[in-house]
Amino acid sequence: MSKIRVALIEDHDLTRVGIRTALQQRQEIEVVGEAANASDGLRLLEAEHPDIAIVDIGLPDKDGIELTRQLKASQDPNDESRTKVLILTLRDNKEAVLAAFAAGADSYCMKDISFDNLLEALRVTHSGNAWIDPAIARIVLQQAQQTPEGNTENVVADSKTVSINAADAEYDQMIAAYPLTERELEVLQLIVEGCSNAIIAEKLYITVGTVKTHVRNILNKLCADDRTQAAVRALRSGLVG
Repeated sequence: MSKIRVALIEDHDLTRVGIRTALQQRQEIEVVGEAANASDGLRLLEAEHPDIAIVDIGLPDKDGIELTRQLKASQDPNDESRTKVLILTLRDNKEAVLAAFAAGADSYCMKDISFDNLLEALRVTHSGNAWIDPAIARIVLQQAQQTPEGNTENVVADSKTVSINAADAEYDQMIAAYPLTERELEVLQLIVEGCSNAIIAEKLYITVGTVKTHVRNILNKLCADDRTQAAVRALRSGLVG
């Protein structure tokens, strides 16, 4: 399995070293370089073309939002190998969040995220989906509700599905804002029928690993802790019969 190539752009030395050290302990991650400011960061990204750039929003020379905007402007949006941006920050205010996504950020994490969740965010982002920190899920949801139908690309770029962990009270709205894909609905139907991952893989002619990815995305979208809770919510919401 190919490694996820990651560049780290963070001006706080201890934070940068801590993240780098933790990532280097994972076999599926390759840290290709690091930078402490936006100028060096852009040069690093141009030279290494990593899969994902972890970018701090509060860089000393220009903020991470402007770095993201410049990077995305230099890339072909149809190029599947383009570098994806995972914003890492202490700021959870509405303006910063929406500005980051408007600039083309693919995912958004708070700096107090657990390392396991950071790994999950990297995996989800690398797969082509967006990972949104629970702390800011409400902001994106509210913006999606205020956006006219057909213009949701202004909330999150392209047509990506979005992984969101949110409070139970919000899950119906989350489903409306970020609907399941056709394949995810097929997997969900089989979950409701009590099928294991192996049986789902056999029925849909996909690998067990792919099934696990779909299940993970389904749990995130339904804000469910496990398959049973996902099945209950799916039936209650009328997603499956």
